[in-house]
Amino acid sequence: MEEARCDIREVGGEHLVGFDAVVHLAAVSNDPLGELDPETTFNINHRATVRLAELARSAGVERFLFSSSCSMYGKAGEAALDETQDFNPLTAYSASKVLAERDLAAMADESFAPIFLRNATAYGVSPFLRLDLVVNNLAGAAFATGEVLIKSDGTPWRPLVHVDDIAQAFVAALQAPLDLVRGEAFNVGSSSENYTISEIASIVEDVIPGSVVAYAPGGGPDARSYRVDCSKAARVLGFEPRFNLRLGVEQLYQAFRTYGLSREDVEGPRYVRIERIKELQARGLLDHELFWR
Repeated sequence: MEEARCDIREVGGEHLVGFDAVVHLAAVSNDPLGELDPETTFNINHRATVRLAELARSAGVERFLFSSSCSMYGKAGEAALDETQDFNPLTAYSASKVLAERDLAAMADESFAPIFLRNATAYGVSPFLRLDLVVNNLAGAAFATGEVLIKSDGTPWRPLVHVDDIAQAFVAALQAPLDLVRGEAFNVGSSSENYTISEIASIVEDVIPGSVVAYAPGGGPDARSYRVDCSKAARVLGFEPRFNLRLGVEQLYQAFRTYGLSREDVEGPRYVRIERIKELQARGLLDHELFWR
């Protein structure tokens, strides 16, 4: 297997010749990091995405899977939102996803099929663990410090999906008949896996021995709150997640027991993307546009 390592902004058409599909995952990956330099966020998540799709179409790639986000729904109240709902992006990250979907959708034709996989909030064990995701963050804090530390008032809703299930959704979209998925969006998760932050914390407390739910001083409401309906992915793609929240927290707990996780890991930059980026910039290894020096 050939491998090319380069920034998404520097991919060339020669990298895409001979492929049937592109699975586009590269992005500035969450709301706090997206606000660090919004212009860079739009350059990577929107402009570089559209450029990649144009190169792919020119190279004869038939299927373009775009890793989008349910965060585009923003502040949306109690109703479970399906893929037809209006967007209400509250951050540069979510706005960049809205713009990318808009421009990719305009490229759909008989020879090119953009497909939008709007992932719920990810969680789960991975070789490059992230603790800036709500489930991983609460579980990590519970294991390392004994506190399931909630940094808001606990009321916002979040749809959740395990990282392994996200991968399975992409496989399902790769295998689905093109006529069923061309230009279509899919909420990736399970309609039953919508939780408030306080509900997530309660499950973490129940799974991880000796942990207690606590609220950070000054933690107010979080405007980002939304529930999603994922029935379309089940109906069209045949996609059904294998994990639920409790199973995912149990998996995290076993991983922490096996590999270890310290208070320093939880409170330091190692597993938090924005803090890691700042550390690399301070060391002169990344510039302000997130190019390696």
